[in-house]
Amino acid sequence: MSLFKVFKNGLWQENPVFVLMLGMCPTLAVTSSAKNALGMGIATSLVLAGSNFVVSCCRKFIPDQVRIPCYIVIIAAFVTMVEQLMQAYAPPELNQTLGIFIPLIVVNCIVLGRAEAFASKNGSIASCLDGLGMGLGFTIALLILGGLRELIADGSLFELQLIENWQGIYLFKTATGAFFTLGFILAVRNHHKAKRRRKEGLGYEPPKEPICLSCNICKLGK
Repeated sequence: MSLFKVFKNGLWQENPVFVLMLGMCPTLAVTSSAKNALGMGIATSLVLAGSNFVVSCCRKFIPDQVRIPCYIVIIAAFVTMVEQLMQAYAPPELNQTLGIFIPLIVVNCIVLGRAEAFASKNGSIASCLDGLGMGLGFTIALLILGGLRELIADGSLFELQLIENWQGIYLFKTATGAFFTLGFILAVRNHHKAKRRRKEGLGYEPPKEPICLSCNICKLGK
């Protein structure tokens, strides 16, 4: 696999949020605005790229029996550095809003998952690009979700008022609104994917039961 394909893979084809459904806690909790979404996305991207690079460099020296604890220590070191940088240079209101979710990047399944699934098996440059691609894909997903929620709730984007005298729908500032927005985005994505596959001669039949065993939508996306 080329380095460009490694980087591009996480942007859409294996997007952490819209495809792999990982990192749902920060995705739903901090995307009440585009500004918060961008801050969380950048922080996670830096941790992903840095931890992937170090894990790849150290993979031959880490015993299999303790690899997960070692990965967590490496990730925690990068999370601490990113947290300190944000406290020093990021706006105070952003730090206050993101709060505990920055330290919780340590247990974010996207970061640990890429360390285990990719960085522990590939070279350092490819692993760093994989982390950057996954981080950018995560950031894009958060921005789409946060931008939609902020626009519907406040009529603004990045705190710039786009719709004057907008009454807004407060529901979209809550976690319930985050679920609704994410569900709508996933429904549009799946509809587009099924429509495109039908044009290619690959049929899609709705599942008889709402369980994974009776659904083939994931197979159509491969």
